[in-house]
Amino acid sequence: MAKDSSFDIVSQVDMQEMSNAVNQTEKEISQRYDFRGSIASIELEDKAIKIAAEDDYKLNAIIDILRARMAKRGLSLRSLELGKIEDAAKGSVRQMLTIKQGISKENAKKIIAAIKATKLKVNTQMQGEQVRVSGAKKDDLQAVIQTLKAGDFGIDLQFINMR
Repeated sequence: MAKDSSFDIVSQVDMQEMSNAVNQTEKEISQRYDFRGSIASIELEDKAIKIAAEDDYKLNAIIDILRARMAKRGLSLRSLELGKIEDAAKGSVRQMLTIKQGISKENAKKIIAAIKATKLKVNTQMQGEQVRVSGAKKDDLQAVIQTLKAGDFGIDLQFINMR
């Protein structure tokens, strides 16, 4: 009797890489001519990034630099959720970028529905912020992964613990 195979679907951000991207962005801001003598900062907090700048233009420039650094480090740009731009002291502006970790219940339901729609003989189970998929045939599991890679769930998905 063949043992069931399984894998987990997760949405995780490598926080060390995110920290490196933020540090590189900070370094570039400090060296760029157009930011000399202006209010401009970027700070990594627990599950968010705080950005402050003189005006909307500079704020967006910082976000663009951050996105470029994230892309170079293999971090998904989908893992950032931009908060609204708020007014800060001395006419400056600030914005919080939330780092999305885990799969929400709504997204988990969409993922499970997409898997069920394939009509493959696999079982799905929500486990906290991840989804476990198990089945007798490895080929079915591979097909599920291909289906999910082709779909768009608004978050970055990784497939781990394949056994």
